[in-house]
Amino acid sequence: MTRQIAYLGPEGTFTEAAALIYDSTATLLPYPTITSVATSVDNGNANLGIVPIENSLEGSVTDTLDLLIHYTDLQIVNEIVIPIEHCLLMKERVPNHDIQIVYSHPQALGQCRNFLENNFPSAQIVAALSTAASVEEMLNCNSPAAAIATRRAARIYGATIVSEGIQDNLNNTTRFVILAKEDHEFTGNDKTSICFSFGEDKPGILYMVMGEFASRNINLAKVESRPNKETLGRYIFLMDLEGHRTETHLSEALNKVRENTSFMKILGSYPHYSPK
Repeated sequence: MTRQIAYLGPEGTFTEAAALIYDSTATLLPYPTITSVATSVDNGNANLGIVPIENSLEGSVTDTLDLLIHYTDLQIVNEIVIPIEHCLLMKERVPNHDIQIVYSHPQALGQCRNFLENNFPSAQIVAALSTAASVEEMLNCNSPAAAIATRRAARIYGATIVSEGIQDNLNNTTRFVILAKEDHEFTGNDKTSICFSFGEDKPGILYMVMGEFASRNINLAKVESRPNKETLGRYIFLMDLEGHRTETHLSEALNKVRENTSFMKILGSYPHYSPK
């Protein structure tokens, strides 16, 4: 039976491109927000969900982090990394100085910041829910406008590609995570994502947690923090660890962390992404 994958839509987004690479045989279901992608999996309308979590230029996608921390019990079951190439689209080609509005997703706008400053210094920059949605907004705009999106979005919506490869750094990649109700079984080449916070602030508490992993020779692939949404200056820490949560040394470390934190959540164990 063909599985169904919910993704951040509409058609023509980079998330759709990642979903097609991940499983070209699946039925893809577009949703307008990262939260609605997760809800579709929670409700059983889709088997899996795929959302962006990190870009090599702009860093983490905070909507996805906040979703995983606060709003869903879905697990990360896999990950995929794809190169990102942005295109400048218009209804029809006009001089840049005539363009009054440029639409795109905030991450795309950030990844093309220098291009925008150099080519559209006076244009209004407007955030859209997705790169594909920005094309629709541009086409429906009564003022001269442009959008930053994919080649596929240009084909789908009938827009004109004016420039290609406009991102500020050619080495631009985005990591997407696949969400499911259970994470992946042990493969031997895994990582585990967790988040945690402390009930009190005192010297050395984060060092203590990191020491549990260091003493067991567990590599930390990533460490970052997000506001806890309750108190200014208090944070939730996120870590990507080498290994699967079922491995004895990692399981022991996670139990120790749980004992010494006020909140800990395992976001999933899943295979390291390896390009095919």
